[in-house]
Amino acid sequence: MSLWVAVLIASLLSVAVKLAGYLVPESVMAGERTRRVTTLLPVALLAALVVVQSVTGDAGAIVVDARLVAVAAAVVLLLLRANFLVVVLAAGALAALLRALGWG
Repeated sequence: MSLWVAVLIASLLSVAVKLAGYLVPESVMAGERTRRVTTLLPVALLAALVVVQSVTGDAGAIVVDARLVAVAAAVVLLLLRANFLVVVLAAGALAALLRALGWG
């Protein structure tokens, strides 16, 4: 199977899943438990993505490098209620500085 065939299949599956969402009856989505799960699921998925991208290296090995320090700095700035743009720029600058110094 070529790469383009895989991309087309994945695209069609994505559209099919989105269309299937419209077919779910409102009564299924109206429950309190479903509402809580659907509200918190994107947060959990994004957190998992950040963790995986921050601490995994080659072949899935766990590494501590400039990425993890930058994420920690971003968390501290977010706890201090800094502007999101400031958080992103500061974390990026810190990661770049640490890499320029040879760490990570």
